[in-house]
Order: sequence, then structure tokens, then C-alpha cells
Amino acid sequence: MWPGIAAIRKVLPASPPDNMAGSSRQNSPGVGGAKIPVGISSCLLGEKVRFDGQHKHDAFVEKTLGAYFEFRPFCPEVAIGLGVPRQPIRLVARDDGLHCVSIVDAELDYTAALNACADEQTHWQRDLCGYILKSASPSCGMERVKVYESAPGRRDGVGIYAAALMRHFPDLPVEEEGRLGDPLLRENFIQRVHVMWRWREMERQGLSVAALLSFHARHKLILMSHSIEAYRNLGPLIAGATGENLAEVAAQYFSALMTALKEPASRGRHVNVLQHIQGYLRPHLDAEGRQELGEVFARYQRGEVPLIVPVTLLNHYFRRFPNAYIRDSWYMQPYPAGLSLQNGI
Repeated sequence: MWPGIAAIRKVLPASPPDNMAGSSRQNSPGVGGAKIPVGISSCLLGEKVRFDGQHKHDAFVEKTLGAYFEFRPFCPEVAIGLGVPRQPIRLVARDDGLHCVSIVDAELDYTAALNACADEQTHWQRDLCGYILKSASPSCGMERVKVYESAPGRRDGVGIYAAALMRHFPDLPVEEEGRLGDPLLRENFIQRVHVMWRWREMERQGLSVAALLSFHARHKLILMSHSIEAYRNLGPLIAGATGENLAEVAAQYFSALMTALKEPASRGRHVNVLQHIQGYLRPHLDAEGRQELGEVFARYQRGEVPLIVPVTLLNHYFRRFPNAYIRDSWYMQPYPAGLSLQNGI
């Protein structure tokens, strides 16, 4: 007898069963194990480094994400010698681009100092798997920072330090604390952080053609949920990997993968992946099972239930009928279940 939706709801949020998780479960970072290194604006952890001597502590970031991320706090404004408290700074538009200046004296220009500061941090930033920035900050804002002496209402600036960070590390998952309040953006950022962490783990263990092919195989379903075009392009790319061109192919592959994952997965693309996964159950499903899965997928696509519902139901089926490919795929548990991210999308 196949379980009904009511039975599935009783176990939410669900962790994958042991025979489904395989090595994925063993390699998950966080509680009880090594944490993922993530950079962060110091004020978000409660450090009183703001211009007014205060902080912008974010409880979700520190308590929830802190259980899985090893935060590396940094404040570029303090690092360049600005005191606490201090006169605030802002972005202004000039003929040669954006500048970060004092609101009291526009001749006090900190643009070069902030850029130099960012350049000097690359030795520790290169080990990060993500970065959480303070929104609206003229130094750390990732987007939509207010720009003065320009068209009224213009909010298209990027903080000087943030711009340099993203220029130095274009594949690094970067997000602002404010945007993490959006369930879709939150899930997308945390998923990308975990993908980068697994990539770094693979590199530490030794990059090889076999390792690259395995990495791709385990992430194919995740990639499909974000971009079919990227999925179709990356397969042939790594198929041509050899011992001689491995480093070049791996670099191209990872950059294209992280670019594709920046686009949040839609419900429609998730449904396509869920239906693809269902195909591995075809020899085992009866009419009732196929109907139930179809109904759950349709309810998810209409927005009536979150992603965790069809994923949990599929996990139940694969517990009864194990499949090695699905067991090893990261799609079924792309991050620790304790984050409950699939409950909100």
C-alpha cells in the first residue's frame, strides 16, 4: 500500500533514509563535523563595527547557518582605519565611476583604500565557499546600493569592497543578509555553497578524470533543475577530458556550473527532474503508485505543497526499491536536512 500525502506530511521535514543517503550523508558538513568556510560582514555576527558604534546582528545567519558554516568575519571600513563610531560614508557618481566618500567632506575619498584592502584579502578569501554581505552598505552592498549625485532614486550601486570581492572570485556564491529572507534565494545560495564545498573536497582528494566524471554524475539532476542548456553543454565538455587537458576542462566546467546555478530553479524545472527520477521506479510502480506521484507533482507545480513533499515521497519509494544512481545523486539531499530549505520552496 503506497503512503498517502497525510502520512508524508507527518514526517516533514524528513532526512533521507539511510539506504538512500549513502556517501552523501557521510560527507555532509556541519553539526558534529567540519564546517564550511564562509566570509561574512562582521556586523551581521553582532560585532559593533558600524559607523554608529552598533551592529546588525542577524539571528538566522548566526544561529541557523552558523551550525553548518564556519564564519570568517571581516569589516573593510574598520580594516582601512576608519574608527568606531565614525562619520558615515556613501557612494557618489563621478565622471570616472563610483567613489566612496565621507558624507561630511566629499574630499575624503576612501575608494582606493577599500579597493586595496579587498586586494589584500585574497589570500584567505580564496579558501571560502561563500560570502554573506551587509545590504545597502557603500563598502559591502552586493547590489542596489544608493548612489548620490546622480539620477533621483537611483539604487544600482555596488559596494566598493563587494565589487572587488566578486571581481576576484566570480564563481564564489555571494549573497546579502536581506535577500536571505526570500526562501528561493536562501535555498539557492546555500545550495551553491554546498556545491562549491564538495568541489573543493574533490580537489583536496585529488582531481582526476574519474573524479570529475563522478562529480558531474552526482550533480546532473541539480544542474537539470536550473538549466537544461547548461546540462546539455557540460556533459560533452567533460566527456572530452583527458590527463593532458584536465585542469583546463575542470576550470571551464566549474565556472559554467556555478554560473548556471545562480539562476534559481523553477517549479517547472523541478517537476521535470522529479518526473525523470520517477522513471527509475518504472519497473516497480503499479497504477496506484504512478497516480499518487503524478498528483503530488501536480500539486507541487501549482504551489499547493513545497518541494519537500514530492522529494520525501520519492525517498520513500527508493527506500523500498534502491537505485545506485539516485542514491548517489545530490539532488535528493543537496544540503543538510536540518536546514529545512525545501519546506519553503
